[in-house]
Amino acid sequence: MTKKINSFSLKFDTDWQYAAAPESSEHVEIKDKYDLFIGSKFVQPKSKKYFETINPSNEEVISKVAEANGSDVDAAVSAARKAFPKWSKLPAKERAKYIFRIARLIQERAREFAVIESMDGGKPIKEARDIDIPLAAAHFFYYAGWADKLEYAFPHRKVEPLGVAGQIIPWNFPLLMAAWKIAPALACGNTVVLKPAETTPLTAMKLAELIQDAGLPDGVVNIITGAGQTGAALVEHPDIDKIAFTGSTEVGKIIQKAIAGTKKKATLELGGKSANIIFEDAAIDQAVEGVINGIFFNQGHVCCAGSRLFVQESIKEEVERKLKARLETLIVGDPLDKNTDVGAINSKKQLETIEAYLKIGEKEGLESFQVKSKLPKKGYYCHPTLFFDVAQSSRLAQEEIFGPVLAIQTFRTVDEAIEKANNTPYGLSAGVWTDKGSKAFNLSVQLKAGVVWANTFNKFDPTSPFGGYKESGFGREGGLQGLEGYLKVE
Repeated sequence: MTKKINSFSLKFDTDWQYAAAPESSEHVEIKDKYDLFIGSKFVQPKSKKYFETINPSNEEVISKVAEANGSDVDAAVSAARKAFPKWSKLPAKERAKYIFRIARLIQERAREFAVIESMDGGKPIKEARDIDIPLAAAHFFYYAGWADKLEYAFPHRKVEPLGVAGQIIPWNFPLLMAAWKIAPALACGNTVVLKPAETTPLTAMKLAELIQDAGLPDGVVNIITGAGQTGAALVEHPDIDKIAFTGSTEVGKIIQKAIAGTKKKATLELGGKSANIIFEDAAIDQAVEGVINGIFFNQGHVCCAGSRLFVQESIKEEVERKLKARLETLIVGDPLDKNTDVGAINSKKQLETIEAYLKIGEKEGLESFQVKSKLPKKGYYCHPTLFFDVAQSSRLAQEEIFGPVLAIQTFRTVDEAIEKANNTPYGLSAGVWTDKGSKAFNLSVQLKAGVVWANTFNKFDPTSPFGGYKESGFGREGGLQGLEGYLKVE
């Protein structure tokens, strides 16, 4: 059975960047139960177990999803291994056609993907609609273009696909992270076993339906659902050639230990505690807007969120005043309302984690600011929060909160800003706000971060590589560099 949800009753905006297919314009279909996608077919889990996926905005059950055990993982890997010889030997231009077809189908069903992403994850519909879904399609388009040009990507070098890629994605950008991983793997001639996060599996299962419709050869992409044990079984499977993981640093370390001494190649994109630095010569209004986007986009559920703000002392009062005023304008509420700026926290567990950090700030005696607007009675919601004059030693400045919480610090000189920004175990991203190009270039070299944005934040493009240093992981996704992680290059 399927649920047909009238999109207009969900206050859904019809102004789309990409045209939706006629059949998807009136309703969104969600099945009552989703099986595993193995060998291009939906099959019941051998355990016969299913788990519920919850809408964080109202705490209601959306659907039930299969829980894969070790035998299911083995079946998925076997299907991918069986498909590998045929897929890898298929003319590259033919592989490109399949990847391009997936991209086009995502565009056509963008409305449906956006609504499901918002319902399952809690993110504002305008973010899913305008950013996540178009960008997911763009990644498939981009890597479709590379499929028959690998000899130009790596001139005078021999390149071969790795084999079977095991991919594990997080709950903050479910469809986009799936695109980041599946598209380059297919372009290089690999086959895939993907495991989405247990709290946000629905767009991955909708993608499975789309892959089926695209006519991809059997077993090229397999999607299995479950929790930590399912992911561990995938990582430890002896017939996996590559592990691509996006998630917490803690789990990343476990994965690294598990594959040590094996032939498995790995890409790990882990946590972050990114610095956002405002100099006195910056365009202050633009910088404040960038800070708001940097930390409150997707409720702060962003690995590269600008969760540490460094403000030059001479403009401290002005910046803090404008941040407070901007917070007053943010609308926290129903993710499916097109006017919502900050949606629901992804899960009850994550909300409890965020609230624990808010209490830490209180115990440390830090000055804080929240807009005391009414939150919905049901669902997992949190007020966007500012903490001022946070010490470098504070847990709020050192630990990833993964929520709408900003730790504000000050600095006097460029060297002090660099020293404080680099004083973290993470190294994923950073932002610099200044009117001086030389200063921006200087910091981009000295900041220990994989991505440094100048006078902007949270800007992504399929052509640009993304990844971190230190405890933020290793390897790159996106761009030309994203291909190398799925190839043997000699």
